[in-house]
Amino acid sequence: MQENKRNYYHLFLAIIVLGFMVWSLINPKSYGGWAADAGPFALIVIVALFTYKKFTFTSLSYTFLAILAILEFIGGHYTFQDEPFFHWLKEKYDLKRNYYDRLGHLMMGISAIIFREVLIRIAHIRKGFWLTFYCFSILMMISALYEIVEMLTYKMVQGKSFAKGFLGLQGDKWDSEWDMTMALIGTILALLIFTKWHNKFLQNKKGSM
Repeated sequence: MQENKRNYYHLFLAIIVLGFMVWSLINPKSYGGWAADAGPFALIVIVALFTYKKFTFTSLSYTFLAILAILEFIGGHYTFQDEPFFHWLKEKYDLKRNYYDRLGHLMMGISAIIFREVLIRIAHIRKGFWLTFYCFSILMMISALYEIVEMLTYKMVQGKSFAKGFLGLQGDKWDSEWDMTMALIGTILALLIFTKWHNKFLQNKKGSM
């Protein structure tokens, strides 16, 4: 009964995420921008679906993955600097920029729970200092690599139609530093708030609800 409930929840998440992925591909602002922003997460979602029976994450990890993927698909459709709701907030409160990309980087940090699960279940790293250290290291490495990719993209394709939307600098010379800071904050919040809850899910390796 418990396993069926869990499987139905995972199916629900999969349907929602795939729905957003298909929607994001319908007349996006730029297909090149979509490929750069949302393409990697489309691949992650597909891999997660095909490996579901072989390695089933906990429902908590799938929830965070689903939220992150949806945010990326929305950003890929509109571009992160032109996402409508955050653009409205920018205009309404006279903000300096559209902060949707900051939300994406924060959520990337919160996805530390996913990597924590991989470290525990595959790398067999026990709870404690080293588990926390590796979670921080992995997330900050990914965040830094993403900013390096942005830099290289700027050098190679500056002036092309999708470059501005992908980079999303919005005139902020500290954009890369802020993005990594948001990922760091997200990682701290994830490990402080969700660790005990995640441990309860991990008591059942198949991720009971």
